[in-house]
Amino acid sequence: MSGRTGALGDAWARLPKRVRALALPVTVLLLVVLYPNYYQDVFNALGGGVTGQLAPTVPTMVVMCVYVIMALGLNVVVGYAGLLDLGYVAFYAAGAYIAGWFATLQFAPHKVHFLSVGVLPVLPGLHVNVWLLLIVGAVFATILGIIIGLPTLRLRGDYLAIVTLGFGEIIPQAVNNGDDWFGHNVTNGPNGLTPIDSLGFGVTIHKTFSFLPSSYRLEINSADYYYWTGVALVLFTLFCCIRLRDSRLGRAWVAIREDEIAAAAMGVPLMRTKTWAYAIGAFFGGAAGCFYAIFKSSTFPQDFSLNISIAVLCMVILGGMGNVWGVCLGGAVLAYLNYQGLEAVGNNLNHYAGTNLNIPQYTFGIFGIIIVAMMLIRPQGLIPTARRKIELEAGVEGGSLYDAAA
Repeated sequence: MSGRTGALGDAWARLPKRVRALALPVTVLLLVVLYPNYYQDVFNALGGGVTGQLAPTVPTMVVMCVYVIMALGLNVVVGYAGLLDLGYVAFYAAGAYIAGWFATLQFAPHKVHFLSVGVLPVLPGLHVNVWLLLIVGAVFATILGIIIGLPTLRLRGDYLAIVTLGFGEIIPQAVNNGDDWFGHNVTNGPNGLTPIDSLGFGVTIHKTFSFLPSSYRLEINSADYYYWTGVALVLFTLFCCIRLRDSRLGRAWVAIREDEIAAAAMGVPLMRTKTWAYAIGAFFGGAAGCFYAIFKSSTFPQDFSLNISIAVLCMVILGGMGNVWGVCLGGAVLAYLNYQGLEAVGNNLNHYAGTNLNIPQYTFGIFGIIIVAMMLIRPQGLIPTARRKIELEAGVEGGSLYDAAA
């Protein structure tokens, strides 16, 4: 047996370094993409029944994808550029309401259809192609990010956090009272906007490529299609974040994060560079909000509380600020705990211990304990960047990274 293991080790060592480096991410990607195909096996392997509830369902995985996208977007602002943003939910709301305005019956009796799929031509309201709305929602959030960023990014530290917190509170209140904006019902107020058109590829494409549904809503396993779409959006966000991190702009963000005065002295345009970070972070927040609203087929002002901004920030801190892989892990873990994990743990505890605890009602207390424990035990996060790890473990923050590495 040891000889066989040694032979496998030798064969692995002979593989090109690039192949070995890609082995883990490719394996993880395959497991993630194929999850709907083996979810039931995981459920049964955990014992089914109450115990099987610990396996995340496919709808929960869709929510996890949404939060991973938002966490990656906020990581650009907080992790790359070092700008503390407590109002990130505003961009999430902006993307969601783009879907609500342009894919519902809200503006009946007007009837406008633009490349809409899965929608009857006789339906009133504005019905724009939902794939196009994902882009429009992201761009609209980007514009909102620039508008908010220009007057606020001149501030630093706690002052910036307070101002962004204010904008994060203004937006939900604005849409909550949007049923009477200058005499017009724009957001339908607390009643929200529903139903929102479904994603799909239309009848023409479905006839040519039968594996592409004309409308997700018409499929029995519609959650699977939303999940695969969510995974595609996560991969796109990851690609953009990695390319940005290694770009000239990404290095300018790191310079501002490390020492803003030194960055300015070296010729980095502070306002323009910070605004780029804020706008790009808003882009991904808007895309996530638009996608989640389409998945739920609704959007309500209650969906955009301060808790969302705090939760996404916790995901970035838990995973490791500045590290895209750590942020993905932190976002997935906390989203799972929030939407299914804590309830599943509580059900199992009550079932086997004979207790009657309502674990989900302590969600934010549990999240607080997790963050405090992380700050005490592993402040650099689950998967930190090399720079952050050296700074915290060697205690050289503000000093020479090269000396610390040596």
